Formats: sequence, C-alpha cells, structure tokens
Amino acid sequence: MRKLLAILNVVAWAGFWAFGFLALAGADDYSAGQLTVAALLAAAGLIGGTATWILLNREAK
Repeated sequence: MRKLLAILNVVAWAGFWAFGFLALAGADDYSAGQLTVAALLAAAGLIGGTATWILLNREAK
C-alpha cells in the first residue's frame, strides 16, 4: 500500500507542477477554456498530492 501511495503522490505532484506551469505561463497561446482546464488539473494535483502525502505520513508511524 505504501508503494502505491508513493507512486500516486509523485504522479499527483508532477501533474500539479506541469499543469500549474501551463496555466500560469501559457496565457498568450491558449484559450480561456484551455487555461481553465489546466488550472483545474493543477488543483486536482495539489489536492491529490497533499492527500497522499498525509496518508503516507500516517502509515509511517
């Protein structure tokens, strides 16, 4: 279970950073809908990464 949580944690944080960068840096090239989707995916990555990090810390004790 810990390995699965660790993998999900890495994937979630990678999604947060990748889509967060697209949402912030790609303002000129993308439409408003694309920026909204990127921001929502970044938010999902933030929530997922934080949740899996908390679960990993609970299992470590």
